[in-house]
Amino acid sequence: MLSDPITRRALVEVLILALALGPLGVWVLLHRQAYAAESLSHGLLPGLVLAALAGLPLVLGAAGGALVAAGAIALAARDERIGSDLGVAVAVSTLFGLGALLALAPEAPPRLEELLFGDLLGISGADLLAAGALALAVAAALAAAHRPLALAAFDRDAAPSLGARPARWETVLLVLLGVATVAAAPGLGSLLLVALVIAPAAAALRVTRRLGPALVLAATLAAAAGAGGLALSYYAELAAGASVALCAVAAPILARLAT
Repeated sequence: MLSDPITRRALVEVLILALALGPLGVWVLLHRQAYAAESLSHGLLPGLVLAALAGLPLVLGAAGGALVAAGAIALAARDERIGSDLGVAVAVSTLFGLGALLALAPEAPPRLEELLFGDLLGISGADLLAAGALALAVAAALAAAHRPLALAAFDRDAAPSLGARPARWETVLLVLLGVATVAAAPGLGSLLLVALVIAPAAAALRVTRRLGPALVLAATLAAAAGAGGLALSYYAELAAGASVALCAVAAPILARLAT
């Protein structure tokens, strides 16, 4: 498998993403932001489609889509008449439907389904550089914000007196989630990337209750899911992104059975 340069680039891509997405997923689950992760990944579809129509890099489309999705989610969550969860669901469904309508335009390029499920085997050198820069930025930010994120997650009432305002750091976490989503979108699409954020983290938190080991284990499981998914794709001739997502989702199932 490693003799194929296309598969090697895909493997480097998923290993880079695992460095950021695995630990980020632990913080997302501890701060109960799993729905936000799902919402952001689905809501950036219009940006991906518009970038494809304009012939721009998908990373730019993902960034614009993530900004619009985050703004729509924040505005919808403020409407107390319908509740934050329902407001977010309406906003994300609208954005995803808009992206689907744009994808049906006559000017849409062929194989636009790659925007939904990614093109892990089509990763270029530029995509690797962009993903590497974004993933390293997320990993560095998580390391720098470790203490306030932990305080806000484990002792929300006492956190302000210790210098960590939960609302502020949850916003920071959402920003990092948006950056990681942009990094993963070209390879895993707007539908599959959330599996690599949530599933390895859920397995890690199932196996250990200590924060440090959970962060390391989540990154390791995300990397293993990426490598295992690519091997499954190569030898069974299956879609690469879907195979990675399948292996990632298998991790918490196996962790639950084991414990």
